Amino acid sequence: MTQEKPEPIPENQAEAAAAAANPAEAAVEMTAEQQLADLQQKLSEMQDNFLRAKAEGENIRRRAAEDIGKAHKFAIEGFAEHLVPVADSLYAALSAEAVDAKGFKEGLEITLKQLMSAFEKGRLVEINPASGDKFDPHHHQAISMVPSEQEPGTVVSVLQRGYSLADRVLRPALVTVSQSA
Repeated sequence: MTQEKPEPIPENQAEAAAAAANPAEAAVEMTAEQQLADLQQKLSEMQDNFLRAKAEGENIRRRAAEDIGKAHKFAIEGFAEHLVPVADSLYAALSAEAVDAKGFKEGLEITLKQLMSAFEKGRLVEINPASGDKFDPHHHQAISMVPSEQEPGTVVSVLQRGYSLADRVLRPALVTVSQSA
């Protein structure tokens, strides 16, 4: 006696009967299942790619923030390097025995030239208007108006020099201005 294996009983008798009756529909249904599986796989890949791209964007943003922080922290480094020799010269002048005022003054003039060179390298420009220059409220601050033989609205004297950095005024020059008679 040979025992026959019982055929699996389909859950839905109607589906089984339809599949047996029409093998083309069964192939279409199988193809639809394959398509669904392929689409789910593509969706999974796209989700993975999206998460990777998002993580990469966050890493770039974090690195950029760190770079900006370092740039702010060390922005003055180049300028400071130019000022160190000036400080060295001032310390040397203080430690030297001053024999005469003329030698001391020459040393100060050399140190001032070093300082002005450091300012120039750091794009720090001195605002020092000459007597008779037209008063410019963007670069000058009038402390007082004085009677003068000069044309009204011109600089008579400079009380304190001003400075600008890359065309931005850090401190205006303090001046006295001629007034109309």
